[in-house]
Amino acid sequence: MNKDFKQRQEKITTQYELLINKKNIPIFSVNGIYNRYENPILTRDHVPLNWRFDFNEETNPFFMERIGFNAVFNAGAIKIKDKYLLVARVEGNDRKSFFAIAESSNGIDNFKFWEKPITIPQLEKLDTNVYDMRLTQHDDGYIYGVFCSERKDSSVPKGDTSVAIANAGIIRTKNLKDWERLPDLISTTGQQRNVVLFPHLIQGKYAFFTRPQDGFIDTGRGGGIGFGLSDTIENPEIKEEKIVDPKIYHTIYEVKNGLGPAPIKTEKGWLNMAHGVRGTAAGLRYTLYLYISDIDCPWKITHKPHGHFIAPYKEERIGDVSNVVFSNGWILDDDGKIYIYYASSDTRLHVATSTIDQLLDYCINSPQDKLYSHLSVKTINNLIEANKKMKC
Repeated sequence: MNKDFKQRQEKITTQYELLINKKNIPIFSVNGIYNRYENPILTRDHVPLNWRFDFNEETNPFFMERIGFNAVFNAGAIKIKDKYLLVARVEGNDRKSFFAIAESSNGIDNFKFWEKPITIPQLEKLDTNVYDMRLTQHDDGYIYGVFCSERKDSSVPKGDTSVAIANAGIIRTKNLKDWERLPDLISTTGQQRNVVLFPHLIQGKYAFFTRPQDGFIDTGRGGGIGFGLSDTIENPEIKEEKIVDPKIYHTIYEVKNGLGPAPIKTEKGWLNMAHGVRGTAAGLRYTLYLYISDIDCPWKITHKPHGHFIAPYKEERIGDVSNVVFSNGWILDDDGKIYIYYASSDTRLHVATSTIDQLLDYCINSPQDKLYSHLSVKTINNLIEANKKMKC
């Protein structure tokens, strides 16, 4: 065996094993709402070596990386048989994204990818690219994956190779290995991204949070988080959408917003996590926020704290698409602990932990956005005066 080949293989393998077995340590939480952790849980370096390298010395004498990967981020999440499973978006150097499952026994470190990526069955119109799968364990016995399917817009002039159309693709499974493709969701409000399926029927129908928009990136006249019902899941169609949470001037969701993972049912209502986008001189800034909606009428928001819940912090601010945090996966454990899986700057995946009690307290007892600076000052002064009384 070529000496250089063997040395490179051994060195890269050792580095890889150290990375995927590295322990993760919680960072002290000043805000008391959630804990971040020291290390990202999935990066491009976590992609298995046998997906990247040809181990045959004859065909790869310099032990080069034959298939390169750019990022691992935006993962759906589910817990099955004491295993924390992430359906991560993996992006290759060729700009194509796909989904792959990574598994951990504790939900915070030692995530390892399953043997092969997920093969998505194709419809007559092929998916050019796929994004950001939300997982839903539904009462009907299936696990559903709802994702964004990107296809070229065939209505534009022939020479325009950049205009795309977004649709909500749907697959389902009972074992996370064998996937059935269903028709894309039909709606009457334009393109769809950030579509999320509820885990239970609402009014006897399949319920979705949606995000109608005019274009693939720009919401245009659309935008805001919508809600709609479909009679069936085998032929999903939403004929009427209610806007639950509109985009609002000079807020963290001024430009657009969309739901993150599937909502969690609690005794206080549906707990929801969403992303909000605003413009800055440096480009768009994505942050995460929470709200609670009514159990029977999920399109009615009952509690919504002001501002962001999680925003890009320190090294999280830098990446392929900087100044972004995004989440489409969380897990509620039986003991009330919540694992929040969020990506930073379209590059890497992190975990933060909290509890259902903490998040409900945060949503119910934090002030709402009064939409004006002088009212924000009033809110602060009210807290100052209340704290003065506590010292007496």
